[in-house]
Amino acid sequence: MPLYEHVFLARQDASTQQVDELTAQMTGIVEQAGGKVTKTENWGVRSLTYRMNKNRKAHFVLMNLDAPSSAISEIERQERISEDVIRYLTVRVEELEEGPSAMMRKADRDRERDDRGGGFRGDREGGGFRGDRDGGGFRGDRGPRRPRDEDAATEE
Repeated sequence: MPLYEHVFLARQDASTQQVDELTAQMTGIVEQAGGKVTKTENWGVRSLTYRMNKNRKAHFVLMNLDAPSSAISEIERQERISEDVIRYLTVRVEELEEGPSAMMRKADRDRERDDRGGGFRGDREGGGFRGDRDGGGFRGDRGPRRPRDEDAATEE
């Protein structure tokens, strides 16, 4: 049977339980058609690049499918009908990716970086975002301020 990666976006105001029920419904459709869902990943609520149907965020769900094309047609038909689904995309692939997807690996990497306390270059020496500067910062002490030429001319 052909292999597919299927991602759908559910409305932000849908609860996690509703998204899980929607995923279970899609899994049921695939299994009734004689296929199987090899992996399901819930990527959580993420920001959208642009507004879609007045939504700025959405629940992202990835499903790896080993199913006939009739099952994919039925899933897409059900998602078109559902008011909770904003967008969906199905891509036929040569082989399914083993282990966590790129999105899940990125989330793990971000979580590790947050646990270490790192984040961006300014964090190396105690500096942070620009609001944290206390005179020293990560660029070192600059010393006393030198007067500009206009200031020097007015002082004389």
